[in-house]
Amino acid sequence: MPEWLLQAASEDGALPWTVFLSRLTVAFLFGWLAAGIHYLAAGRSRRKADRAFLATLVLLSVLIALVTLVIGNNVARAFSLVGSLAIVRFRTVVEDTRDTSFVIYSVVMGMAAGTGYWSGPLICTPFVMVVAWVFRPRAVEEQPGGEGQLVLRCTAGRPADNGLEKVLDQYVAAHRLTGLATVRGGSALEVTYAIRMRGAEQTFGLVADLNRLEGVQGVEIKGN
Repeated sequence: MPEWLLQAASEDGALPWTVFLSRLTVAFLFGWLAAGIHYLAAGRSRRKADRAFLATLVLLSVLIALVTLVIGNNVARAFSLVGSLAIVRFRTVVEDTRDTSFVIYSVVMGMAAGTGYWSGPLICTPFVMVVAWVFRPRAVEEQPGGEGQLVLRCTAGRPADNGLEKVLDQYVAAHRLTGLATVRGGSALEVTYAIRMRGAEQTFGLVADLNRLEGVQGVEIKGN
């Protein structure tokens, strides 16, 4: 067996606990930095609803740093962890593409902290701050009704008719399709939209009109 492969599969010396603790602490601070940038660059209507996402950014940074420390330079350990983590399945729909960027940013921060390469995130952070601030949602873009999520459950072989777009245009200021999945053993479809209501008082009319559409089995609105 080649010598480089034997070295990659061999056990590394254990890191001193002071180094281990310091890298996890830096990852924790980097996670808070990522969450703080996201919070400041988010619109006012999203700040209260994004607490879980902010916590995810902090936890991701710490956990990725921990995984990086556990793997070290051991290839066998890396494959074992990848196989174990492959069991986990995430089905949460990320509504805003900016949120995906912050997730990647938090993961990279954790990897950098775990490897001890701290200068990279510190150099990159000002660029992230500038881009996030320049392209933050404007106050005029935030409607009184706020942002939310509309979930439609439709018959699989007979989805909602063409009246769906007409109803959405009547009650919703903006909408976009964010998810599509089969439920109930494939007998129904679950269609998810990110929506911005014209006003909270419009919600009841929207639900009532959607329920009248042929093929709609259920309507659920979240976050308004």
